[in-house]
Amino acid sequence: MSGFGNAFSSSIGKKFIMGITGLFLILFLIVHCGINALIFINDGGLTFNVGAHFMATNWIIRAGEIVLFIGLLAHIFQALRLTLQNQKARPVKYVVNDGKANSKWYSRSMGLLGTLLLIFLVVHLKDFWVVSRFTGIPTVDANGHEDLFAVMKEKFQDPVRVAVYILAMFSLCYHLLHGFASAFQTLGWNHSKYNGIIKGAGVWYSVIISILFTAMPIAVYFGLIQ
Repeated sequence: MSGFGNAFSSSIGKKFIMGITGLFLILFLIVHCGINALIFINDGGLTFNVGAHFMATNWIIRAGEIVLFIGLLAHIFQALRLTLQNQKARPVKYVVNDGKANSKWYSRSMGLLGTLLLIFLVVHLKDFWVVSRFTGIPTVDANGHEDLFAVMKEKFQDPVRVAVYILAMFSLCYHLLHGFASAFQTLGWNHSKYNGIIKGAGVWYSVIISILFTAMPIAVYFGLIQ
């Protein structure tokens, strides 16, 4: 047991947890973004509410949410541990440190970007997940499903909240640009023959996911979605 614990408390073990939980979150974002994108059908939210109802009632999805939260907490916890470990390993900064020469700015800013996303996550869960899972939604749509779309329309009438979401998705994009390829590399799923494909897929994934998430509050705020 001690050997197992030491393996996951080591630097390599911590990075492995970051990689595997990062891939799990990447897969979740595909599902979440796909469901949310149903608002673009522009049918008064009926199709979106069907997707939201499925997410709220399917036992596999509900069980997956538990795994997701565990993975998310593990991802955040390990990120903090790695950050503190790196700071302790180099308590005195180099006199000359040209970070631009070795990495992108967003690779060096994962802590800041992750903190912004954590703040956004708290707001997002309060706005939508809590009401759909616990407090309940008082209105229903024409199909008799809880009208989560109505909640979305209400929340996204607030320009400050829309701005927060846009800023968060900007952070998400750059977080994913680093994290996508890094997760594969950390898990050892890299090869000179495929690294270019993985990097390219990571760029497309990061941009598309972030644009779709950003477009939703903007479209609702400007009345493009009814």
